[in-house]
Amino acid sequence: MKLRVVVLGAGFGGLELSTILSEKMGDQLDLTLIDRNDSFFFGFSKLDVMFGQKAPEDVRLYYNNIRKLGVKFIRDTITFIDPVAKIVTTQHGTYEADVLVIALGADYDIAATTGLAEGGNEFYSFAGAERLRNALPTFSKGKVIVGVCSAPFKCPPAPSEAALLMHDYLTQRGIRNECEISIVMPFGLPIPPSPDTSKALLKAFAERNINFIPKHFIKAIDPSHKVAILDDETEMPFDLFLGIPKHCVPEVVEKSGMTVNGWIPVDRTNLKTQYPNVYAIGDVNSVGTPKAGVFAEGAAKIAAASIVKEFRDGEQPLPYKGDGTCYVEFGGGQVGKVYVDFFSGPSPFGIYTEASVDLVEDKHQFGSSREARWFNGTPNSAS
Repeated sequence: MKLRVVVLGAGFGGLELSTILSEKMGDQLDLTLIDRNDSFFFGFSKLDVMFGQKAPEDVRLYYNNIRKLGVKFIRDTITFIDPVAKIVTTQHGTYEADVLVIALGADYDIAATTGLAEGGNEFYSFAGAERLRNALPTFSKGKVIVGVCSAPFKCPPAPSEAALLMHDYLTQRGIRNECEISIVMPFGLPIPPSPDTSKALLKAFAERNINFIPKHFIKAIDPSHKVAILDDETEMPFDLFLGIPKHCVPEVVEKSGMTVNGWIPVDRTNLKTQYPNVYAIGDVNSVGTPKAGVFAEGAAKIAAASIVKEFRDGEQPLPYKGDGTCYVEFGGGQVGKVYVDFFSGPSPFGIYTEASVDLVEDKHQFGSSREARWFNGTPNSAS
């Protein structure tokens, strides 16, 4: 008898969990992986697209290239989730599961920040990065703000990376002296769990004359006056605003009744929800780790081990450590690396590896190894 698994969302978590279950269960698996998109992209590739380093099509990995035993990909939009019955309804079908895995990530609530849609930009969505790719060449001078509108938000290093890469971009165009760059962030440090990483970033900001404004967030945008309004009502004029919008669960998750205080609560050790045989991994849950792909991937490993254990009555898997390694673009062709562990000790801690040219290849290997693992090494192709 095959185990029917339905996985909602084909990001880091959904792809890793589907891959592991295929490897471990083979022909005992009947897994349906559902996503509304036709392709995957690494979060860091949005910066490459935004700054014109890569074409949008060059960073997409198409789901129809997935060839894994026991795994079927369905491109469809999910319209209803019943976590009690473990039944999922889409625009074109209904799927019943023995095990249901919610890996739908976080959406963006642009409207939550007054004026952002009318007077600013965001680079966290692929479409937003593409729009900025077209808009940046028309910018020639003035004040640039990289502003966080709410927390939590995906990939905590990304605002710092955007500011540093903006410095490079403006320098290459010969207009850096005519521009001012500021970054507004609700944290006291750029990467709170890693003081060493934060120290390196603050040094990089100082060297590049980037203003770091901690412990604040963007409350609203005044499009008519081109002013960003902070949480304490301070006003910052801008000529170009790059926002990190408020994050939220997808609407279909909210309507499922699974959320508490905006996110799906889970058992921290195994990512199980309060509903039997229903898991929530990645950005959609409130487990307490950053909302970043590597943490979704780590959670997928634990959830997959738990699923296999219960199907085969095997060994109890180790509890989720909440650890992962993030790469940090410092500009100038250098990349740093930070390993963060949230649950192994009494408090979160981070280990920083200094930025270097050598880590550029390390980051490339991070992406290419997962491309080969999840997509079988198949070339980028929409056919």
